Amino acid sequence: MTDQTAAPAGDMSAEEAAGRALVARTTFEKEAVWLPSLAVQHWNAGQMAIDGKTFTDCVIEGPAVMAVMHGTGFESCAMGTTTDIRTLLYRPLSETKMAGLVGMSNCRFVRCRFVQIGFTGSDAVLEELLGGVKTLSELAADAGEPSA
Repeated sequence: MTDQTAAPAGDMSAEEAAGRALVARTTFEKEAVWLPSLAVQHWNAGQMAIDGKTFTDCVIEGPAVMAVMHGTGFESCAMGTTTDIRTLLYRPLSETKMAGLVGMSNCRFVRCRFVQIGFTGSDAVLEELLGGVKTLSELAADAGEPSA
């Protein structure tokens, strides 16, 4: 199902046209984004990683494991419902390749909420995530709400 041919617009199904439009977008604002679907649409377009997107005030939904690649950053995001951020992080065993992940490069996440998403990447990325982001449980505790 990896069709990389450029079919004329009239020969394209509505589903394929919607998928191509999704891949062409560079910004997502105030919407729910199902990461597995976004990844598959990019793969169908011949792009093995999602590159150059900005997500603002979005809910990023899994289940998925995101490979945080070059140029991807998180600003004021809630990474998931847990009391320990380490439960969301996965250290790769290979130093050169990873499979079965949603690669994100040169992407920016601003005030997003992540639901059922795990994260992996280089040791530097994992250390940054350990020290610099909050979980939904931590944000709720800061606001005086009961934690999940």
